[in-house]
Amino acid sequence: MSDPSTTCLRRLAAAIAVSAAVLGLAAGPAAAQPGTKPTVVLVHGAFADSSGWRDVAAQLAAQGYPVRTFDNPLRGPSHDSAALERALAGISGPIVLVGHSYGGAVITNTHDPDVVAGVYIAAFAPAQGEFVQGLLNPITYPGSRLLPPALQLGVVADATGPGGSNLDGYIAEPYFHEVFAQDVDAATAADMFAHQKSAALTANLEPSGAPSWSSVPSWYLVSQQDRVIPPALQRFMASRAAPGTTTEVDAAHASLVSRPGEVTAVVVAAAEATDG
Repeated sequence: MSDPSTTCLRRLAAAIAVSAAVLGLAAGPAAAQPGTKPTVVLVHGAFADSSGWRDVAAQLAAQGYPVRTFDNPLRGPSHDSAALERALAGISGPIVLVGHSYGGAVITNTHDPDVVAGVYIAAFAPAQGEFVQGLLNPITYPGSRLLPPALQLGVVADATGPGGSNLDGYIAEPYFHEVFAQDVDAATAADMFAHQKSAALTANLEPSGAPSWSSVPSWYLVSQQDRVIPPALQRFMASRAAPGTTTEVDAAHASLVSRPGEVTAVVVAAAEATDG
C-alpha cells in the first residue's frame, strides 16, 4: 500500500502541472497532444509592456488556451524577432502569434515552423523593404498624432546600441492618454503610462525582411479611432496581410486594453480556423 503522504504529494504535483499548462507557464515544452489548443503568444508594441495584454490573456486562458507573453525589447525588427524566435523554440506544438502596433513588425519578421496563424491588432504589417516610419507617411496616410511634442526622445543605456547607449522615443505624459488610449479612463491610462517602455528610434527606420504573412494565414483587427496608426493605413496593410480575415472595432490604438473581448474573439477565430 502506498504512503498516504506520497499519494497526496503526487496529486498536488499533478494539479500544479495542469494549472501551469493552462496558463502557458510550464517549465519546459511537453509533447503536443492531438486536439490540444495552440499556444497563444502575445507580443506588445512600443510605448507599452506585456501588462497591456492582461485581460486578453485571462479571457484566452479561461477558454483553455495556453498563453504566453513576450517581453519585446523594442530594439528593431531583426533583433526583436530573433529574440522572439528563441522564445518560440521552447514551445511545443502549434502557435498563434499575436502582435500589437510595432509588435506587428516583429511577428512579420518572425519565422517559426510551428506558427500556424498571425494576428495583427492595430499593428504594422510591413512588406519586405518597408519600415515603420516610412509607412507612417503623413501625406499618404494623415492622422497620426505620434509627433512632437507628444513624441519625445531621450538617450538610454542599451547594450545593443553604439557605445552602450541608444536614442529612444517615448510618449510624454501630458499626451499619453489622448494619443495612445483615449477610450480608457484616466486611472487606466495612468497605469499604462507607468508601464510604458521606450523604443529605439532606429527600430522605426529598419527595413523589414521577408514577411511571414505571405505564407502564414493571418488576421487583422483595425482600430477605427486610432491616433497612432491611421485607420486607412491599417486597412491598406490588412488588405495585403489578411485579405478576407480583417475586421474592425470602434476603439483607440490600445484596443487590447479597451476592448479585450473583441481582441480575444479575433485570436480565437484565428486559432479555430487553423486547428488541424
